[in-house]
Amino acid sequence: MPTVALQAHYDGEKIVLDEPFNLPAHAALMVTVLPAAAEPESEETWLRATAASDAFAFLADPAEDIYTLKDGEAFRDAV
Repeated sequence: MPTVALQAHYDGEKIVLDEPFNLPAHAALMVTVLPAAAEPESEETWLRATAASDAFAFLADPAEDIYTLKDGEAFRDAV
């Protein structure tokens, strides 16, 4: 049997596969316990953190303006 990753959860008593899978009796398994999912941060939180960070401060340097409109073509979304 090839190695396969299956989604599952613990219901408080046993491990339960999230989707049916034909698993033979006594099949060898490796169980990885994942950390509890943290509350997802909002897009606004990420935008505020990015704006407050100096990680992109170099982009304000005029020396970074090395491209002009002649260097590429205008991008248009497919309609």
